[in-house]
Amino acid sequence: MFEELTKRLEGVLSSLKGRGKLSPGDVEQGLRDVRRALLEADVNYKVARQFVGQVQEKAVGQEVLKSLRPGHQVVKIVHDELIKLLGGTAEGLTRSSSPPTVVMAVGLQGSGKTSFCAKLALHLKGKGGGVMMAAADVYRPAAQKQLEILGSEVGAPVFRGDGKDPVKIYLGACKEAEEKGLAWVLVDTAGRLHIDDEMMDELKSMKSVRAPHEVLLVVDGMTGQDAVNLAETFHKTVDIDGVVLTKLDGDARGGAALSVRAVTGVPIKFVGVGERADALEIFHPERMASRILGMGDVLSLVEKAEQAVDQEKAAKLEEKLRRDQFTLDDFREQLGAIKGMGPLQDVISMIPGARKAFKGPVNVDDKALSRIEAMINSMTPEERRNPNIIDGSRRKRISAGSGTKVQDVNRLLKQFSEMQRLFRGMKKGKLRGLRGFPGPLN
Repeated sequence: MFEELTKRLEGVLSSLKGRGKLSPGDVEQGLRDVRRALLEADVNYKVARQFVGQVQEKAVGQEVLKSLRPGHQVVKIVHDELIKLLGGTAEGLTRSSSPPTVVMAVGLQGSGKTSFCAKLALHLKGKGGGVMMAAADVYRPAAQKQLEILGSEVGAPVFRGDGKDPVKIYLGACKEAEEKGLAWVLVDTAGRLHIDDEMMDELKSMKSVRAPHEVLLVVDGMTGQDAVNLAETFHKTVDIDGVVLTKLDGDARGGAALSVRAVTGVPIKFVGVGERADALEIFHPERMASRILGMGDVLSLVEKAEQAVDQEKAAKLEEKLRRDQFTLDDFREQLGAIKGMGPLQDVISMIPGARKAFKGPVNVDDKALSRIEAMINSMTPEERRNPNIIDGSRRKRISAGSGTKVQDVNRLLKQFSEMQRLFRGMKKGKLRGLRGFPGPLN
């Protein structure tokens, strides 16, 4: 989402870093370009002006301008102020001391509330404790059925009650969750316009009969400045506790993410980064600031790897590497672990310096992994164990069976051979860093 903003900011900040000395005029010109980049990214103009003002106030001090590396100091100030703008630190959900903890999702129709409830259910299950979802959207056709389907996919029961009265459905779900000793109730409410008084009154009624512990406004990150206006109105009307930005994997300019906290004072708690059930991330301001400035996001990358890699299998893989027994079957398994981390483009973009290495935006074809898997799957067990037996006729058979070209098979076998040589050449003590690593793909 922040691709264009990142490109612009990288250009401005690189120019500042490249100068041996900076004058107040240099800083002012650079920050004028920063403000222009923020406005073009659809950041609220008051927020952009205040942000640049705060950076300039700190950046023109004698301590900065007379330092050995003034440009780097300015970049650090921009990074620190961007973290503050985004909220400072991550804020999780408020958990009740008397279960269940009730989380109510509100927002416009089509913002992704139903999908968010399912994603959050999967996320909370991974943290321990049972989860129930309440299908309180009684207006949108098939909304309750959609929630049931998603619930079955993530393993979370759905309470529908009479299917007609949102307040009764809400209370019924809370009561059943209490009886079953579940830790969480996630309430999917109907989409409503923030100017629809009748629908907003329904939310107030639900809150009055039993106050939820968290009211989260789900906002489509593609809506730009409208997202900020929406958050302001919902906060004034039903007192929201946090914001969820969906579709951050899209191509919108990203201004909402940079504006909503500053304008409303309400923290962004989660971001949706894809369609998959596990495509939900806790919002970390410091990590997002690093991504926006092109510095990567190593911590999120490590977390994704830990979730995707089976530690027991990783230990076995390390042992195979030590014994020089790494096969194409093992390679295929590692490819599966990489795919489990999400879109390859997003994964690589978290690596510091990725934009520079790719000389611009990170564009990686996820289908390349599938093609490699298809080629390996088209091999016999003996060929996967011993690729040296794959002659010309076998390569033609593998390419035909996988829908690829013979050249693709040749490239795969060459890369795998190079990997094996690399592993053989490594000393025993250096293999530890390879645990769970799938090997080169290019």
